[in-house]
Amino acid sequence: STLYLVSSVLGMKSKAKPNGKKPAEEKKQYLELEYTKIRVVDFDLKELVVLPREIDLNEWLASNTTTFFNLINLQYSTISEFCTGDTCQTMTACNTIYYWYDERGKKTKCTAPQYVDFVMSLCQKLVTDEEIFPTKYGKEFPNSFESLVKKICRYLFHVLAHLYGAHFKETVALELQGHLNTLYAHFIVFVREFNLVDPKETCIMDDLSEVLCAPAPAPPPAPTPAPSSPASAPSPSSQNHVTER
Repeated sequence: STLYLVSSVLGMKSKAKPNGKKPAEEKKQYLELEYTKIRVVDFDLKELVVLPREIDLNEWLASNTTTFFNLINLQYSTISEFCTGDTCQTMTACNTIYYWYDERGKKTKCTAPQYVDFVMSLCQKLVTDEEIFPTKYGKEFPNSFESLVKKICRYLFHVLAHLYGAHFKETVALELQGHLNTLYAHFIVFVREFNLVDPKETCIMDDLSEVLCAPAPAPPPAPTPAPSSPASAPSPSSQNHVTER
């Protein structure tokens, strides 16, 4: 089974403490070069997220938000059998604990799988609501649309942060770190482009964001040919002579 395969690859994986918190000094494996260099694609993600000239802003936000919801949900599903009430007793990421607030604003401390289930259920409800994410031509977006998109993106960021903080070893064992890195970088570039998530929210992952979202280095300039010395200049009789190879 997948569980047995990954457990075999990981060997004796360190367990979380009973309170669900891992030691603060634990090294962040996902920041190591051998993992950050692995991507599914290798091009400028900025070009993917910039609003096309002929597309309505809300249409663009709706399309991308729905896509990110589906992709992050899929990415989480690859390790969901390892994210249990025992291994992840709280929804954590980089020593941050996330609490769920229900529709009445009641604060609830829950396990990571419960939190993710709440997130995905809410996102599914919103993106499939024709009154919020209209798909029919001529249907207008509600005034609350942008705030709801920001809410979805904030919750999706929590899931991505948890994947790195709690389940990166399993992701590597499944050889899916390239997919996770590409998805994370694409998502961060997107939310930064349209200011969809408060930087105070994403700062816990800034070390990874700066590595994965850094623009590709510019190619080195072509070497400037050395000027010919007068002594080596071709004579007038030989200037029109070309040798083909």
